[in-house]
Amino acid sequence: MQKKHFGVVLNPTRWWGRMPRLFWLVALFVGFLERRHARLNPVLRALLMTRVSQMCHCAFCIDANSLRLAERSGALDKVQAVSEWQPSPLFSDDERAALAYAEATTATPPRVDEAIKIELKRHFNDAAITEMTALIAFQNLSARFNAALDIPSQGLCDTFKGKPHV
Repeated sequence: MQKKHFGVVLNPTRWWGRMPRLFWLVALFVGFLERRHARLNPVLRALLMTRVSQMCHCAFCIDANSLRLAERSGALDKVQAVSEWQPSPLFSDDERAALAYAEATTATPPRVDEAIKIELKRHFNDAAITEMTALIAFQNLSARFNAALDIPSQGLCDTFKGKPHV
């Protein structure tokens, strides 16, 4: 499927593929988080995944998730602003609450204080917060796995031309 969508098999798949059962478990988890009727909208999911990727210094994840964010938002403006999201006018209040939560959750150790929880609950119900936490945790797993193995970027976001993939 990756070859059909991207033209190549992605680098992390080559590593995960060394343990097929683990690969399929991870794929099922991602599939659930990215399902059509997820509690979080596709742009927000891509936004959170991009920010966590940046915080974990995963070149491949930054590339792949930046492409996903560009495709889902239809432009590169949020991709270019996500690392400095706080002063940017491009992000809604719910995106800001989610980004603050993603940063606090990704910190080692996590630093989710009461103010972050209160703001998050203003915009999301408990089920959405649970799904968001799972998404952030998954992206931490993926980014740390790839960064530890020096899995490089594949230039995926460089191919974005303003027209999302089908």
